[in-house]
Amino acid sequence: MLMPKRVKRRRVHRGRMKGVATKGNTITYGTYGLVTEECGWITSNQIEAARIAMTRSIKRGGKVYIKIFPHKPVTKKPAEVRMGSGKGAPEYWVAVVKPGRVMFEIEGVTEVQAREAMRLASHKLPVRCKFAIKENSVAEGGEV
Repeated sequence: MLMPKRVKRRRVHRGRMKGVATKGNTITYGTYGLVTEECGWITSNQIEAARIAMTRSIKRGGKVYIKIFPHKPVTKKPAEVRMGSGKGAPEYWVAVVKPGRVMFEIEGVTEVQAREAMRLASHKLPVRCKFAIKENSVAEGGEV
């Protein structure tokens, strides 16, 4: 499960998600990518589940790149605790994604295999995604 080795602050504000991705919005390492179409939080468990689904689908044939990392801690207070007494302890870690963010990339497989692997991965994620092909390739991807 992904999480930072060490952080400066253990408890952070929730923040707000607006706008489109300005960083990580191009396919850099692989040939095919999975791009998000809406804002959301993706937990480290969901990232791992999507990674496993993709690697099993391509039968360890190509290479899978994970381009998001869960830097943000989400806190939770225990059940049946009274109001007050501060903020809860970190429960899990999330990656904040905005529309246009490339989350996963694949190389070394055919387009049909990549499309199927990305489709299986997108079912593990809480945001709508689309399949994309690197710019210097022939065609642009569509809906997964």
